[in-house]
Amino acid sequence: MGEGFQFIDIILFAMIAAFLILRLRSVLGRRQDQGQDHRSSHDPFSRQKGDDNIVQLPDQGDRLRPADPFEPEAEEVAVDPSASPLDAGFTQIKIAMPEFDRSEFMNGARMAFEMIIQAFADGDTETLKSLLNNEVYQNFVQAIRAREDAKETLENTLVRIRSAEPIEAYMEGSAAYVTVKLVSEQVNVTRNEDGEVVDGDPNHIAEITDIWTFSRDTTSPDPNWELVATRSLD
Repeated sequence: MGEGFQFIDIILFAMIAAFLILRLRSVLGRRQDQGQDHRSSHDPFSRQKGDDNIVQLPDQGDRLRPADPFEPEAEEVAVDPSASPLDAGFTQIKIAMPEFDRSEFMNGARMAFEMIIQAFADGDTETLKSLLNNEVYQNFVQAIRAREDAKETLENTLVRIRSAEPIEAYMEGSAAYVTVKLVSEQVNVTRNEDGEVVDGDPNHIAEITDIWTFSRDTTSPDPNWELVATRSLD
């Protein structure tokens, strides 16, 4: 009788062990599959040997379409309804120029603003030529030459840049354009050859708003942006 129960126990233990082995294999198999799906969803640009995937420029604000063929279709065509035209423009620039960083660009725009207005006041055409496109450069040079012909000098003191914000960004062919609104506090004084003030007030800090547009050819190896248009609200 006891031997019968022992035999039944052995059979039950064998059945339980077989069930656990099958259960363990099925669980491990599912986890491995889930791991593969997880990696592909977080690497939308991953490619397998033989794939011929092309990253397309989004149309009318569409997001960059992932190159992974296993990505769900709903995520590939998702559009952020809150995206502004400015953000859409920066997205287009980022697609054409993956190394583009919006914060770094704005820091560069502030630095360029300081360098350009100081170079203009000093009549430093060499510095201006490296930062402006030809049309804007010629306009600046013309103003400098007119000032020199009148034997006048310009004294410029940039007190501070109160704000700098992008107001427009877009692609035109291979050229990227970003327009920046810069609000600064400056002291500008023009003196004649005798040192007398003919324009401006050395004791007055003026708030000046400038609208500057910078551009860069995204296909060019030259990483520098150029000032291509200027206007002032003052």
